[in-house]
Formats: sequence, structure tokens, C-alpha cells
Amino acid sequence: MSKILEIKDLSVGYEDNPYVLKNVSLDVFKNDFLGIIGPNGGGKTTLLKTILGLVKPVSGDISFFGNGVKADKINIGYLPQINQIDKKFPISVFDVILSGLTIKKNSIFSPYTKEQKEQVNIIARQMGLDKLVDRPIGALSGGQLQRTLLGRAIIDEPDLLVLDEPNSYVDKRFESNFYKLLEEINKSTAIILVSHDVGTVISLVKNIACVNEGLHYHSGTNISTDWLEKSYNSCPIEIVGHGDFPHRVLEKHEGCDCCKED
Repeated sequence: MSKILEIKDLSVGYEDNPYVLKNVSLDVFKNDFLGIIGPNGGGKTTLLKTILGLVKPVSGDISFFGNGVKADKINIGYLPQINQIDKKFPISVFDVILSGLTIKKNSIFSPYTKEQKEQVNIIARQMGLDKLVDRPIGALSGGQLQRTLLGRAIIDEPDLLVLDEPNSYVDKRFESNFYKLLEEINKSTAIILVSHDVGTVISLVKNIACVNEGLHYHSGTNISTDWLEKSYNSCPIEIVGHGDFPHRVLEKHEGCDCCKED
């Protein structure tokens, strides 16, 4: 299986916290579906931002590969947390999805082609947004905005799709369809999905990593409560089955940092 991303001995920090991540190593392969879990403040979002080049590491290396050969970069699609989106910005669903094709334009001054605009309509139909393409994003529900941004993230056929807390958009009516979309996308694209919902992650992904300053990797999804509690620094966790997507329960207790922000 071809490697597309290699992280080696990565440490990342900020002025107020010099080691949000410490000595993290991870390999991601073509068509992998990696779920990243961990307590709030453990560094999950910081890891994603470092992969995306938004945060500079203190030490360590991030390498990308195309067709098994080391490359300067790969095409990465990104679905950010909803609290990072300015819904007041005057832009339509169509234009948001279209903006994901920026790197395919001939120049910054040339218009998009007829074929590219038709591709937006194809993606909008795939996302169930074909009747909303002219609607401004400020008029969308959380789930509709989620699907719009997912369309933007995949329209350029990325090598890697990065999803940061996609279930925070809270559109329960579309939730199961959203996860089916991810399964379909994963047939041609590697996915990294960050979520607090351990049960949902386990039901979707192929491999698991827990980020809590360091990184604990688990091949496959047959994980034990002991592994989870060790990864969460002994926080008592129970996985509860409920419908198609089980949930995790993290009991309240003293001496834990699980309620910090990343």
C-alpha cells in the first residue's frame, strides 16, 4: 500500500504552551480512513493544522508522497470546524463549492470553465444541495453548510480529506447519509477524521489514533476499554451501543484535563 503522509518525531507548541504535541509519529496510506480521537486540549486540531501547513512545528518532519515518491505537497481537502466559518460572508452555495477548484484555474484572472461549473452542479447533487445552489451560506442549516463545505473539499479530487469534528454541525436528519458519503469518498481518497465521538469513529474508520500530547496508534478498530483509558490518561471511558452509531461516555472525575480546548 502506498504511503501518502509520513510524520516523524513531530513536536508543536505555542508561546503559552510549548508542547501541545510531543514526539508524534504517524504514517497515512492511500485509501486509509484514520479516526483521531482524544480529550479536549490533547492536540487533535493542532495536529491537523500542522499537516495543513497552518502551524509550524518546533521540531520533527512531515513528508508527503505521490505515487510512492516523495513530493513537496499533495492535494488536501479540508472540512474545518463550524465555529471557524463566517456565515455572514455574502457567498452562495455554488460559489463556495466552486472555490475548491481554485488550483485548477489557468490563472488567477481567468474565469472558470463551463466544465468546471458543471462539476459544481454534479457535486451539489451528490451532497443533496442541487436545489440550494443559489442560496447564501448564511441561510443554511448546520447540516447544509457541512455538506456545502464537504463539496468544496472534494471537488478537486484530493489525495487526502481532513475532517475536523464534522459531527459538530448537528444535522441529525442527514447524519447517516453524511457517513455513507464518507464511505463512498474513501474508495478513492484517504481520510483523516477527528471527533470526540469515539463510538461513531469506531463504526466508520479503518484505523484509530488517540492524540493526547503524544500519539497512540491502533491498527484496526477492535480497541479495548483499557487502551482507551490509557490513551486518555486514565479517564474512565465506556462505549455504549445505540442504533447504528454507538457513543462514548466519559465520566466526570477529578484531576483530568479533558475539558480544556485544543
